[in-house]
Amino acid sequence: MKPGIHPAYGPVVFRDRAANYAFLTRSTATSDKTVEWEDGNTYPVIDVEISSASHPFYTGTARVMDTAGRVERFERRYGKREGRR
Repeated sequence: MKPGIHPAYGPVVFRDRAANYAFLTRSTATSDKTVEWEDGNTYPVIDVEISSASHPFYTGTARVMDTAGRVERFERRYGKREGRR
């Protein structure tokens, strides 16, 4: 690989403010804001709007749509049209 063309890859804290959840990982993303982590070191912090701690799919609060019931309700309301192409 060519030296000097790749971005710096280092530790970064990603923080989900909605869920009060943060995790330390490595990334090429950078930030001017910093935070002191549990180990006593200071790392750049990136605030995210949603993470696995607050996403409805991962928290189990996702709702499943009943599409079959919606089709039946539409057909009852507006009637089935037979012979139409």
